[in-house]
Amino acid sequence: MNRSSPAQQAAIQAQQHSTRSRLTFIVLVLALGLGVSWFGVGHVLLALRSVLDWADINLLLRWSGLLLLVLIPTAGIYSLVTQFAFWEGWLEGLPDPTALFPTSPAAAEHRCFVVYLDGIHQLERDHPPRVSAFLQLLDQQLNHSTRLVKGLEAYTVLPVALAQDLGSAWFWRRLFALQEEHPNGWIQLLAAVLVQANNVIKVGISSDHRYGPIMNYELSLKIALRLGEVGFRPDQGQRIVLVGYSGGAEMAMGVAEYLRRICRAPVSIVSFCGVFSGNQLLSQLSKITMIVGSRDPVAAFGRIAYPGRSPLLPLSNWNRALKHSRIERREIEGMNHNGLSGPFAELHREAVVEQIVQAIESED
Repeated sequence: MNRSSPAQQAAIQAQQHSTRSRLTFIVLVLALGLGVSWFGVGHVLLALRSVLDWADINLLLRWSGLLLLVLIPTAGIYSLVTQFAFWEGWLEGLPDPTALFPTSPAAAEHRCFVVYLDGIHQLERDHPPRVSAFLQLLDQQLNHSTRLVKGLEAYTVLPVALAQDLGSAWFWRRLFALQEEHPNGWIQLLAAVLVQANNVIKVGISSDHRYGPIMNYELSLKIALRLGEVGFRPDQGQRIVLVGYSGGAEMAMGVAEYLRRICRAPVSIVSFCGVFSGNQLLSQLSKITMIVGSRDPVAAFGRIAYPGRSPLLPLSNWNRALKHSRIERREIEGMNHNGLSGPFAELHREAVVEQIVQAIESED
């Protein structure tokens, strides 16, 4: 039997000592982390307990778990299934591209159609009060030959609202009721978060190369159908401007190229506080105007979240459009993404409208 030399035994003992030290350190870190976590959770529970009773806290935790583990993934899967069923004609809602526009002559007074696409806060066709005031001011500032088209739901390809969707109307109606009528403000907040999560999923689908083209094409047909109702006619020298706020900018870029081909008219985009990927086909668009706030972290995050907008990828669709001077950036000092310093607040509303009008009229 071979015996280890003193040097080998010393090396083994040193390795064992090092291993014990590492294990002790890991145990201490875990214990400290658990202690801090429990201490933090305890303080959060105490803070919640001072505002809510235990029944409310229990309901809040259950809804949070349901939201994260069940409802949001289900909403994403249902969105994809709905779009596929709509595409295959099972829902009998996909309009015929050859019959989108009436044969009657176009309204001579409208040479430009401005389509507003709202952010992820949109719940239905009617816009919130501050957005409605913003659109009213924009409509007043546009010249007489420009028509503002609003009330379009950008986050559903179906010709009905979420609360009227055949497969999920029961769920959305219940959710809207919780958001508007539940006495607990936390539950109202969670219900609103879930509605916005559905819209965020649609923004993500729009930017995806696999599923985005289907949804974007379907949404472009929906927009074209609405344009035909308000007097747009292809090949009549009219043009289209898509104005998108926040996630609405992504939806605008998703539908722009399809809309250009369907309507056979020049299409440009004006985004304000826009969060978008820039992955779509942008080479044939007339112009893209970005109106950004100097204090808007959400729009700034979009540039980081989507690699296609990074200068490290010069061959991306976004950087190609940037290289050919199709993109113009305008900044409003002090503007945030929303709230009292957002684009719909009285502080910056007029400045944003002025920039949008200037961007539209610069192409005339």
